[in-house]
Amino acid sequence: MAPAPETLEAALARIDRLDPGLCAFTEVWPQDARARAEAASRLPLAGLPFAVKGRSGIRSYTARRLIAAGGVPVGATSVPGPGTSWQTWGQGTHGRTVNPWRPDRTPGGSSAGSAVAVAAGMVDLATGSDGAGSVRIPAAWCGVFGMRTTGGLLPSPDRTGLASPGLLASSAELAEACLRHVVDGYAPRPARLPVPAVHSPDLGFASVDPDVADVTRRAVGRLVEAGVVRLVPGSCELLDPADAWLAVRAGGPARSAERLRAANDRTLDALFARTPLLLTPVTPNRPHGHEGPGDVYSTALTWAFNLSGHPAASLPAGFTKDGCPVGLQLVTDRGTDAALLGIACAAERALPARRAPRPG
Repeated sequence: MAPAPETLEAALARIDRLDPGLCAFTEVWPQDARARAEAASRLPLAGLPFAVKGRSGIRSYTARRLIAAGGVPVGATSVPGPGTSWQTWGQGTHGRTVNPWRPDRTPGGSSAGSAVAVAAGMVDLATGSDGAGSVRIPAAWCGVFGMRTTGGLLPSPDRTGLASPGLLASSAELAEACLRHVVDGYAPRPARLPVPAVHSPDLGFASVDPDVADVTRRAVGRLVEAGVVRLVPGSCELLDPADAWLAVRAGGPARSAERLRAANDRTLDALFARTPLLLTPVTPNRPHGHEGPGDVYSTALTWAFNLSGHPAASLPAGFTKDGCPVGLQLVTDRGTDAALLGIACAAERALPARRAPRPG
């Protein structure tokens, strides 16, 4: 890594230049960051600038561990404002957060500003949290890597158990290098290739945009051709988890919701007993406009794994015909976060698509 002051000043200059148009940050802390940088340069992360999700993100467990390892927080990123539960755009200091690939589209949420900050190169790392897809969806729609950790692996303020801390990064390799300083006892797990995998284009229930399905299908094909994965027979057919997720979030799951959740858990347990990897699109739809997604649940393919507690990641897979990034979702068994990152690192080397726009 570059010396901390050089890295930090480059990040601050890029934020100053680009954020008025992208609106990824709600606060920027140049004085505090500069004060931390010199001492941080002697620690493992060598003063790596990173952003935190929301104003309270600086107090999160993940941020505190990154700081202890030599990361330097530079600012707080935008999250959705009041009344935007399914619009998922963020509200930054300069206005509404926009997708750096398509300003007329949302970046996704709720880790909206974190994804935009990484995508535009203002920072290479940002914290996030994922209760229904809030790391994976913006990572997919902004063309960066994003991962939610196994449920309960790291402390989370979410009493429902749905939300897990996560990271958004310019690469899976960087996320892996940073997560080892966040998770106690973390040991890297390089993938043994090819990795047996099941590809499920819709999890058995979702209606997926044909263009999104095509991008992810071609990405899976490239992974097979490169010898990263080996597809095994079968698919993954889940029940639509919407009712169960909404009931858990409301704090009082009905008996029918509990049965649905248990049925999906049995299906996933059986799948991961025979193969270590599940591949799906991250979202059924491409980034929608700022007016909202209408009746489409962008979370349709992500929130099953919040209910089940599995670790899951979004890896840039390519672009739709209208220039929107698409994410390939990688899911592994509970507690196999290091293995998931090892697979993601191998997979991203076989998917040479552009990671992000680099304006300015």
